[in-house]
Amino acid sequence: MIDIRQLRYFMVIADQRSFTRAAQALNVAQPALSLHVRHMEADLGVPLLVRTSRGVEPTESGLILLRHARVILGQLAVAEEEIRGQASDPVGEVRLGLPATICEVIAVPLIREVHQRHPKIRLRLAEAMSGYVQDWLKEGRLDLAILYNDIPESRIASRKILQEELVLFGSPSLAAGRGLPPAGTAITRALAFEMPLILPAESHSLRRLLADQAQAMGRSLTTVFDVDSYTNIKALVAQDLGFSILPRRAIEAAVDQGQLIFWPVSDPALMRTIHLSIRKDRPRTNAVAAVEVLTESLLTSLVTSGAWIGTRLFTGD
Repeated sequence: MIDIRQLRYFMVIADQRSFTRAAQALNVAQPALSLHVRHMEADLGVPLLVRTSRGVEPTESGLILLRHARVILGQLAVAEEEIRGQASDPVGEVRLGLPATICEVIAVPLIREVHQRHPKIRLRLAEAMSGYVQDWLKEGRLDLAILYNDIPESRIASRKILQEELVLFGSPSLAAGRGLPPAGTAITRALAFEMPLILPAESHSLRRLLADQAQAMGRSLTTVFDVDSYTNIKALVAQDLGFSILPRRAIEAAVDQGQLIFWPVSDPALMRTIHLSIRKDRPRTNAVAAVEVLTESLLTSLVTSGAWIGTRLFTGD
């Protein structure tokens, strides 16, 4: 019979995609982990993991077990919380996913706030581009995520929290050769979409948003490079290889240093909506609920205080 410890070991191996990394994370000898998996496979009569060039991957049966393991271990965590009566003092691990540009704004103040208010919560932040964060939430590897788009799945609940302005930016030298108006002057969407753009790949939510906006105008985007890294996008733009469209906050430091200049987009402004999303197909622990409340409160505070430039609270209009 499979026990709770084996389920936990199996979930970590599947998440880490490696026996070696799982052994390090669990502080358990690798041969012992391999033995546990062999016992589970013998009990169930099916292979659960397969080795590939990318590491260890769950088989179809392994994915079924992984899905149930997450639910079972989540329910166990809730039961432990209730038994300990920790409603006023949440305990446990919370995994929050953040897009890179938002992580720059919220990570440090959120970690500090959680530590001060709920020192028994272990907050784990996972930073990546929005598309990867979305996939991690779908896979159940995160409890919460801040995303740039809604996820039309019954397992996930999303709330619109704020809207963020997107601006066209480029290097001063390249802008001079394009006859663009002075930096800071509002330009039309049509002009912004005419520029040779360096953007994330087509699977990225920002790229899809811009492509949809351009299509609505009967246009298409002119992209010169597809780059799934905001840091590299800014570096390429600074080297006169094209323009890009990103949140104003993402380029603030480079603008202050004179490496980049930007133009707001009007008629109307280019905005994207930021969502706070949570898995609703698993028990919501007190620790997850506490981090969810603090995250939304901090997002709101950053907007209303003006600390997060180029944003406004979502009002539904």
